[in-house]
Amino acid sequence: MHRWTDLAQVPPAFGPSVVTIGNFDGVHRGHRSVLTRMVSDARAIGADAVAVTFSPHPARVHHPESAPPLITGIEDRLRLLAQTGLDAVLLLEYTLGFARQTPEEFVRRYLVGGLRARTVVVGRDVRFGWNNSGDLTTMVELGERHGFRVEVIEDLASEPEPEQTTERTAYEESLRHVADPLHRRWSSTWVRELLAEGRVAEAATVLGRAHRVRGVVVHGDARGRELGFPTANLGPETDGMIPADGVYAGWLRRLGRAPGADDAVLPAAISIGTNPTFDGVERRVEGYVLDRTDLDLYGEEVAYELVARLRETLRFDSVDDLVARMHDDVARARETLDAAGGPPADW
Repeated sequence: MHRWTDLAQVPPAFGPSVVTIGNFDGVHRGHRSVLTRMVSDARAIGADAVAVTFSPHPARVHHPESAPPLITGIEDRLRLLAQTGLDAVLLLEYTLGFARQTPEEFVRRYLVGGLRARTVVVGRDVRFGWNNSGDLTTMVELGERHGFRVEVIEDLASEPEPEQTTERTAYEESLRHVADPLHRRWSSTWVRELLAEGRVAEAATVLGRAHRVRGVVVHGDARGRELGFPTANLGPETDGMIPADGVYAGWLRRLGRAPGADDAVLPAAISIGTNPTFDGVERRVEGYVLDRTDLDLYGEEVAYELVARLRETLRFDSVDDLVARMHDDVARARETLDAAGGPPADW
């Protein structure tokens, strides 16, 4: 998949294309369903499939104080978009200057002049151009003027889980209630709501994969090592929305290692919070790799892939009480990960 950050990088002979526009935060199941169908339609007419997306998220430019946390960072978003079969992604820097373009200026410059769009795929709630003045009607009118057709994608909803009579694993049972009886639409907002409540198993169902938080391992207080549970602490610059405080079962993925290499993916009990037993104030993401005290991960970029929340963060009356609960957390993490059937493939 081509990755472009400027129209100057688009080959002059590129196209014709089928283009869609969006933030695609999380690249959840709804996004992927639309994109894979768009790719198939583009192949059928001999066109290239292109997604136009933005960084930073427009809300961070217009309303930074209330902008939503991002589910995925740029690198993960691009990797996930590539998996849909897209031929190219045009990643545009979103600035106040960029936002001042009129709807026609945006369409003429990027969709028509740059990408030679034959079809533009949008949702019914599409908004674009200065002050979001462009909408679906505007896009259709511009398509008639500039020679492309507009395809409207309806919201994709979750489906209720069918009744099953076979015995479920504990992990499968934990996911039963995820399917929304009202057929809620797949959305990034839904994922954020679930993560904010620590419901990572449910979020994984909407995403189609385990949610991950990635960053570089840094030195912490070494308190975990003193207690017999050395942890790999992520630095303050992380990618991926950090879910609610608590203890989670998940996987530590060493991003610098080839898939399948020794110790590339390791089972872990992961703690998110301020460590209230020791009067901590800094919120941290740290994980203990089960049964391993020999790892040196400092300076490595890793991802924690969160499978299930085991409990909320608690304040313990003594260190002994904390250590006893940590042993229980490790046992429950092992049981949960065994039930999940092993680590997922890298994406």
